[in-house]
Amino acid sequence: MHTFTQEGDTVTARRKQFAESGYLVLPGLLSRPLLDRLVPEVDRWVDEGLRDRSIAACLDPDTYGPPPVLELELPAHGQLLTHEPLMDVLSELMGPSFVFHHLHSDRHGTATTGKPWHHDHESNDREDPGLLMVHALHYLGGLDGTVGSLTVLPGSHLEHADKTARAHLGTAELPGEVVIDRLPAGSTVLMNSALFHARRPARPGPSRPRYFVDASYCQAGARWQPVKPYWRYMLSRARELGLGGGRWPELFSARHFTEYTAAERGASA
Repeated sequence: MHTFTQEGDTVTARRKQFAESGYLVLPGLLSRPLLDRLVPEVDRWVDEGLRDRSIAACLDPDTYGPPPVLELELPAHGQLLTHEPLMDVLSELMGPSFVFHHLHSDRHGTATTGKPWHHDHESNDREDPGLLMVHALHYLGGLDGTVGSLTVLPGSHLEHADKTARAHLGTAELPGEVVIDRLPAGSTVLMNSALFHARRPARPGPSRPRYFVDASYCQAGARWQPVKPYWRYMLSRARELGLGGGRWPELFSARHFTEYTAAERGASA
């Protein structure tokens, strides 16, 4: 597992490792006070049907329109989007100018199944493979065998493959895979969005909910394909709420996106 925790880890080493393997593990990136606010927000998101309403708005925007609440309107989720330690590492990988793409939040229970091998990379209008799209996968309660695992295929982000090219394999073990199943609470995995990965279900026996939030970001330099039909509204709300804090002027800029095209789009692992 590629983990960076020590002060001696250099920016150059992180960039090299991310470029070659396609991911970085950042144990305990999120502070306990932030986690204590995020977990109840995820519970609200799921228990009050806000997540289901958000999904419906994506599947049938003509009927439902924008959802009544966006994840980024939940205060701790909004703070998470621009969490300074996260922004620092993203800046190392993508440079000073990048844009927020989307946010996804869920609570996986005992009935949650695995998710087959896939990647989550979206296209940009330059078709430039040198421009990064990065997913930040936040595991609020950490990872262990009771909540399943994240499995990645290092180097697969260098392929030019469809998102579902390995979906027929389910969550089967693949040569060269790395299983990430031992992380403390508040850990984050940064992943090149083109990296193939899968969600393995929890092993049989006692389990606990898996609190999961992911946010994706795109390097500036092209116009990216959005995945939510109400993406303009989402970005405008982020600007209205001042989530960029003035430090990241391009983070919620609409000029970095093409128009939305309806398509079958799955959520991240």
